[in-house]
Amino acid sequence: MNIEELSGLPPGALEHFRSEGIEELYPPQAEAVEAGATEGENLVAAVPTASGKTMIAALSMLSAIERGGKALYIVPLRALASEKREEFAAYESFSVDVGVTTGNYESTSDWLATKEIVVATSEKVDSLVRNGASWLSELTCVVSDEVHLIDDRNRGPTLEVTLAKLRRLNPDLQTVALSATVGNADEIADWLDAELVDTDWRPIDLQTGVHYSNALNFDDGSTREVPVEGSEKQEAALVRDIVQEGGSSLVFVNSRRNAEAAARRLGQVTGRELTDSERTELAELAAEIREDSDTETSADLADCVERGSAFHHAGLSSTQRSLVEDAFRDRLLKAISATPTLAAGVNTPARRVIVRDWRRFDPTAGGMAPLDVLEVHQMMGRAGRPGLDPYGEAVLLAKSHDESEELFDRYVWADPEPVRSKLAAEPALRTHVLATIASGFARTREGLLEFLEATLYASQSTEPGRLETVTDSVLEYLERNDFIERETAGDGDAGAFTTAADLADGGGRSEELEATNLGHTVSRLYLDPMSAATIVHGLEDANQRPTALGLYQLVSRTPDMYELYLRSGEDEKFGELYYEREAELLGDAPSEFEEERFEDWLAALKTGKLLEDWAEEEDEERITERYKIGPGDLRGKVDTAEWLLGAAESLAAEIDSEWTVAVREARARVEHGVSEELLELVSVRGVGRKRARDLYAVGIEEPADLREADKSVVLGALKGKKTAENILENVGREEPSMDGVEADASAAATDSSDGDDTVEPEATAAADDEESQSSLGDF
Repeated sequence: MNIEELSGLPPGALEHFRSEGIEELYPPQAEAVEAGATEGENLVAAVPTASGKTMIAALSMLSAIERGGKALYIVPLRALASEKREEFAAYESFSVDVGVTTGNYESTSDWLATKEIVVATSEKVDSLVRNGASWLSELTCVVSDEVHLIDDRNRGPTLEVTLAKLRRLNPDLQTVALSATVGNADEIADWLDAELVDTDWRPIDLQTGVHYSNALNFDDGSTREVPVEGSEKQEAALVRDIVQEGGSSLVFVNSRRNAEAAARRLGQVTGRELTDSERTELAELAAEIREDSDTETSADLADCVERGSAFHHAGLSSTQRSLVEDAFRDRLLKAISATPTLAAGVNTPARRVIVRDWRRFDPTAGGMAPLDVLEVHQMMGRAGRPGLDPYGEAVLLAKSHDESEELFDRYVWADPEPVRSKLAAEPALRTHVLATIASGFARTREGLLEFLEATLYASQSTEPGRLETVTDSVLEYLERNDFIERETAGDGDAGAFTTAADLADGGGRSEELEATNLGHTVSRLYLDPMSAATIVHGLEDANQRPTALGLYQLVSRTPDMYELYLRSGEDEKFGELYYEREAELLGDAPSEFEEERFEDWLAALKTGKLLEDWAEEEDEERITERYKIGPGDLRGKVDTAEWLLGAAESLAAEIDSEWTVAVREARARVEHGVSEELLELVSVRGVGRKRARDLYAVGIEEPADLREADKSVVLGALKGKKTAENILENVGREEPSMDGVEADASAAATDSSDGDDTVEPEATAAADDEESQSSLGDF
């Protein structure tokens, strides 16, 4: 189908697509148009990676806008939201406004009401529904990217419930679901009342196979020789072969440590194939990585990057991940070794994908277990980019003939598993049941069950009464913790709480459900109700002012904090810490004879101690080394703790706790990474943890001191004149200029090797000199 045959798009859209080199639609795109994508019809598109899914979404959204509507594009990851925002921003050339929102779960993001395309994560959309964002009722088209992630135990229920709520808010809503790998796409289509486009067509050939005994054996029966030389690893031989051909390679492994080790080895291969200009560019990229974070992980990554390879995992900061992804897309980096996180939708194709590790540790299995077919196919789908690669190859590695045959049977020739709803798991259901009640989607038990019947779980369930049983258990939990109130009412007084299903049984009697003030607060804060209950009970049980460690360990015990696990021997170390500081910890500690619960308690204490170390101005490198984590892990813990403590402050106010101020101070300390005496100084824009400590060391202890202090003392502490001027201007000093001022040598800043300076992103831009700083919250 030629694009000239398309109709119903905004003026200028066709010209834009032509300028992008698009003259004809791919077959899956043409099939989607024929199925009604541009006419408001629901659609499920199960289409391979690089086969045009985004164009299907674009045509659906743009045609909805031309009909006077508004479109929402839901993504699973923040990184993917940024990527799609950049892609869709090009539509602003023909007057289509685009906005992206991913954070601040308490906001309704009213500014998005003026945008015609909104890009958001499923969690953000869920929070918008909870907080009553009025503009959601104006939506006429919603696109759900990577819809197979409904199968994910952690994030799947949120996407599933969010789609169900949006469809209920907007009965005529066009729903477009996209995925590269769905084993039961027909079930998804039935659930969404959608037409199905299910195809394996790709714009370039993808060969899949297994490497064994110096040869690549493909699914079509063909063979390609790739010899392993001497002590060389299989993946190194495969990377060398493809890099010499001018392509790039992705190597998937099963752990962070393996990703880092593989990248170091692969650097010996890729480093030999670099041009002089590439070496120069890679040296500059490595310098950026080192500047982002002064940690061993950053140094190791930079060393690899200089040789044309990189590793990619969740322990990297968001800046480091973006730098690596961009350089790989530009083919500056020749190889990336990655954990499976890189397969989750971010656009990083390679000519050859190597799935080195097809097993990983699974605690539920008690050891190593094979990966799902769906996950391996997601990795394989990264192979080949139209316009750059003449073909794509996806390869698994075998050590024996029998293993080679097993891999063909298990993965190469196998269909992906069906996507199954995980909504009926109680942790997921308690969160979404409370939100459904608090946001008014259901005001009775019967109405709640009616809403849940509109989910994928209900359409897939083969266990009669299972959803009702779990729902009743969740309602009891929510009532017991004062999040909801339940009352049985007759016809005469059910009032506004009654829905069409409410009177279907019970002789005209219906059980009303209403969120309490506390329940509304928990839902608005986007907390797991169990997290809220843990925090509330901990604050209520405190008989003295909580310490920072006590509060950090408290929030680390919640389901919303992914706590550090105890390494070998650490149970004794943190057991000793527990007995030393037992009086500070909030809530009832389990007995040490309750081994599993006590280990969880110590793991939360370890996480809380990490946060205390950060708030006591320990150096980032020292913390990451002490706890054996990456800079991204530290940033994640700090960001999550700041959010949870902000929520704890709201909960403390809701229950009239006398410890609200203590919670507020603990939150501020972890946000800025400072001791209590520096809290006033870091409130000044441009003053982070290091600068605050340097100012404090010369007697400048609060913002008022900055307005009165001798400029030479300020300059001696802050060094750069531009930095000093910006900070003095931010604090409101009448004459902030440093012209003619010489630094007081006796006030020179102390050695800052023991602390990072952490400021808001805006402050980083303001301090535009050699001392620019990175923000731990910006990831």
